[in-house]
Amino acid sequence: MHEENKDAANVCGKIRSGTQNEAALLALMERTGYSMVQENGQRKFGGPPPGWEGPPPPRGCEVFVGKIPRDMYEDELVPVFERAGKIYEFRLMMEFSGENRGYAFVMYTSKEEAQLAIKILNNYEIRPGKFIGVCVSLDNCRLFIGAIPKEKKKEEILNEMKKVTEGVVDVIVYPSATDKTKNRGFAFVEYESHRAAAMARRRLIPGTFQLWGHTIQVDWADPEKEVDEETMQKVKVLYVRNLMISTTEETIKAEFNKFKPGIVERVKKLRDYAFVHFFHRDDAVAAMSVMNGKCIDGASIEVTLAKPVNKEGTWKQHFNGQISPSSENLLGFPNKEDGHQKSLGKPVSLPVHLNGQHSPVLTEVERCTYPFFPGIKLIPISMYSLKSSHFSSAAMHLDYFCNKNNWAPPEYYLYSTTSQDGEILLVYKVLIPGIADASQRIFMPDKLCTTVEDAKELAAQFTLLRLANCAPYLA
Repeated sequence: MHEENKDAANVCGKIRSGTQNEAALLALMERTGYSMVQENGQRKFGGPPPGWEGPPPPRGCEVFVGKIPRDMYEDELVPVFERAGKIYEFRLMMEFSGENRGYAFVMYTSKEEAQLAIKILNNYEIRPGKFIGVCVSLDNCRLFIGAIPKEKKKEEILNEMKKVTEGVVDVIVYPSATDKTKNRGFAFVEYESHRAAAMARRRLIPGTFQLWGHTIQVDWADPEKEVDEETMQKVKVLYVRNLMISTTEETIKAEFNKFKPGIVERVKKLRDYAFVHFFHRDDAVAAMSVMNGKCIDGASIEVTLAKPVNKEGTWKQHFNGQISPSSENLLGFPNKEDGHQKSLGKPVSLPVHLNGQHSPVLTEVERCTYPFFPGIKLIPISMYSLKSSHFSSAAMHLDYFCNKNNWAPPEYYLYSTTSQDGEILLVYKVLIPGIADASQRIFMPDKLCTTVEDAKELAAQFTLLRLANCAPYLA
């Protein structure tokens, strides 16, 4: 037994004040030969394992584990995750009290082992009635930068970000849906490493940093969705971006059929992007290489294979730029600034379409009440079994809309700024996880509110209007 292993186990045992069997940890280390060290709020088991030579495993070899019982530790967890393959490193997040924080990161020696862990251990009943969640974990190297002047070009944004932060590799800028000469008011900045991105975020996040005289918004970008190769080999749908809003589905179908007549099954267009469904995968792959960069109605299009959306996945990226499970305590990001010095009265009533039904949003609703007599039979009911006409708030409409499309619920992120007279103004950013394209799933109104309730309603209304008449592709 290594002395450092004994020391680590002894220290952990003292901190936990007897909440864990120290002998079990020592037995685990003796069986595996792995070392164990606790630092910076996490306990590392292995990394590297005994006899390991060469660099650490590549990206895609680590999985995130959530919903771990707080009194469960490596002596119980490691044997479970060893079923999927050889563990390079197991990192359990720890509280000072000695309990774990409910989640961990497990790095395997290969991507195949990580994928197997997700397959066999996601929703695994680790204790009676306790089910863990397992998904891929990727170090995020990309930041979302909002409130960028729309007239700025990619080269200008890239040069400016290189001046104020280090390790910038690239900037991704999307043209406006209505004016291709302008950007959409935000960009994604790619850094050389997760550490470089984290340092840049730390510098930019206080909410007072300005670019070109504008107070910018900074957040972790949603990580690129990882889809296993086996699934991607079956995809026969192309994702087409940067279309003109005026371009019709018929035009898109005709343009792709020029490559080979009759190969397109159907087209679904949403604002300035579309999904082109093919009868055969080979035709989709060939059309992708031919059509990428082509012009349709004056716009140079980008064409890639569409990535299927996991309808059951409700994981989202938050913790230190890594994927973590959705949780109520991760919804708010205080001290973010919108950069607009505007106030807001009551929002106007605007119509939207939900699944083909014309529904009012934010209208003044007459509160109809009826007497509740003793003995009246009450039947439990799900809100999602109701019709959209039963909802009067935009926030409820949006939740209902997402559920009907088999999407995860909308995610709201609260930002604040201060008006010239010192009043706190609020705005919500809305993220719709079910939308396949990361650049299309973020919505934020251009007006600020004085109350949280008004800010949330306005953000939901704004999002619904942008989603009107849309039904994004879900593979």
